[in-house]
Amino acid sequence: MKLTNLYIDTLWDCLNKTEIWKENTFIYREYSKGIDCLFDEFVKHKNIQSRLFFIGNGGSSAIASHMTADFMKNGGMNTYSLYDNAVTTCMGNDYGYEYIFSKPLEFLLREDDLLVAISSSGNSQNIINAINVAKSKKAHVITFTGFKSDNKVKQMGDINVYVPCEKYGIVESIHNLILQQIVDMIMERDGVTI
Repeated sequence: MKLTNLYIDTLWDCLNKTEIWKENTFIYREYSKGIDCLFDEFVKHKNIQSRLFFIGNGGSSAIASHMTADFMKNGGMNTYSLYDNAVTTCMGNDYGYEYIFSKPLEFLLREDDLLVAISSSGNSQNIINAINVAKSKKAHVITFTGFKSDNKVKQMGDINVYVPCEKYGIVESIHNLILQQIVDMIMERDGVTI
């Protein structure tokens, strides 16, 4: 029982310390203001009918797949999955694992689309390569990272969400929670019920 409370206490503490940055120049000191910034960014992309891509590795890929479905079905957004087995294994085999996201995005991304890059460590080369493609295409980027505060991905987005923790379970849970909160807020705004 004591360990359970410690885990929840740690999760809660890390959620309260989560940083939401506009680029790397302005940090939202209040969680609610950071969430409002994220919400506004997603709604902007919904209104202009941008295409929305979520990417991540391991547990973060599960979050990416889950959010691809939720932002489409519940959020009414134009989401696209990069997790088709044939495409992923083709890109990995032909170009190398570090290009499994960037190569398809070279074909699919358009100016003003939105890439949501989820990486607990913030140092995965395939995520970094994908963000570089997004920038070259003048797409927008939101990053979700954790672990070290100087991780590479945290420095690359238009909005950067950083969880100050080095435990995968805590970082991934907070990433999932924030994204779920955003899609639920979009549903509420739009009067969507399921």
